[in-house]
Amino acid sequence: MRKVAESTNESRYQALLLSLPTRNSTVRMRVWRNLKSTGCAVLRDGVYVLPVGVAQTAALEEVESEVKSAGGFAMTVGLTLNTSSALAHIRTLFERNDQYGRLVEDIHRAKTGLARLGKRKAETAIQRLRRLYEELSAIDFYPGEAQLQAKDALASLELEAHDLFAEGEPRASKARVRRLDAAKYRRRTWATRKTPWVDRLACAWLIKRFIDRGAKFLWIERPRDCPRHAIGFDFDGAKFTHAGHRVTYEVLLASFGLEKDSALASIGAAVHFLDVGGIPMPDAKGLETLLTAIRLKARSDDEMVREASKIFDLLYDAYAHKLAA
Repeated sequence: MRKVAESTNESRYQALLLSLPTRNSTVRMRVWRNLKSTGCAVLRDGVYVLPVGVAQTAALEEVESEVKSAGGFAMTVGLTLNTSSALAHIRTLFERNDQYGRLVEDIHRAKTGLARLGKRKAETAIQRLRRLYEELSAIDFYPGEAQLQAKDALASLELEAHDLFAEGEPRASKARVRRLDAAKYRRRTWATRKTPWVDRLACAWLIKRFIDRGAKFLWIERPRDCPRHAIGFDFDGAKFTHAGHRVTYEVLLASFGLEKDSALASIGAAVHFLDVGGIPMPDAKGLETLLTAIRLKARSDDEMVREASKIFDLLYDAYAHKLAA
């Protein structure tokens, strides 16, 4: 049997040894629920294990204290695995494949029944599935292909719901995104739907800063109100709109060769999440909060774009500095 390095965290675990009082069913049930929520592995009856360093290990100490207070025995100890076979065995105890499999099945069922549910019930169902995914991911200490499949399935469900229920939002085009010459898109009028939100605000900033510094913006009520001379974006039939899994901001990045700018791509990931869902971004909710404050205070769409552009400027500079460092 090949030995594993004892100094690395991957071979170290924290184990809770306990023996519960037989007559106190309330305590037994509460302890069982608390241990289940941590995602710990059951090494054998009365021995519960978590990897060293995960946030959930604090719960083991709480359970230890509760069991002792109820008259039972409990002790938290360190556990170091000295062989690769022992490590492989304990890793199997943490597998979440079956749980992810059931979640993916629930997601697929929800996807086939979206139209019957209606917008409100569909949103509630998706929120529940998103919460289940996040709870499962939080206790998936060795994530693998099963987690990626569940994440992709959930993103696909959210995109399907967006296309089905979004009011005024563009449906994703199947047209191929082509590389364009930015020189042909200078000092132009760009038109989009009035009362811009995340994707359109980000697009307006991107256009003005990286594509057409002399751009003027026109805010229209309906797609058919777009003048022939204007370049439409983010509405059905526009020159630039959602394509495949890309939101309009991402289509603009691809169209003008800006995808290799990692700072712009990072902003794109946050815009994508806020606009159509999918993979959560750490900065997305903060961005949404700031843009919400701007929307509440702005007296016109032009003012909203000006103020939002300041936020995107700061975000871009922060990402660029972080990546350079």
